Amino acid sequence: MSGHIFVDTNVLVYLFDAGSPTKQQRAREIFSNPEQQQRLVLSTQVLQEFYVAVTRRLAVPLDPATALRAVQDLAVFPVIQIDPPLILLAIKRSQSVRLSFWDALILETAFMAGATLLYSEDYQDGQVIGNLRIVNPFTRSR
Repeated sequence: MSGHIFVDTNVLVYLFDAGSPTKQQRAREIFSNPEQQQRLVLSTQVLQEFYVAVTRRLAVPLDPATALRAVQDLAVFPVIQIDPPLILLAIKRSQSVRLSFWDALILETAFMAGATLLYSEDYQDGQVIGNLRIVNPFTRSR
């Protein structure tokens, strides 16, 4: 399989969500698979959202120091920097296809990364947009 795999925030959060053990196990499988590890790509948006989610939204939140170490560990993967041209593309996409700005920014960042696969539970599983296939890695068939 070729192309990068862009990973949305929710997949990262499940790495640390003991309240969702099945999803946590699946997220850990994604990050422990050597073939996939070489293809994973994140963004500054995803890392920021991850930090906020794991320190505020989990049933048992991570303490800030643990969350910081987690972000540092995740930052070893290629990280796409969100910049003004990318923001403008996301605004245009959000207006043209009626997506939230944040979802459009994820899509545009995945395109910029050259991803052919987007792991997320926030979009329609199996949907294809351009060369990008969206997969919810937490569906039972996976």
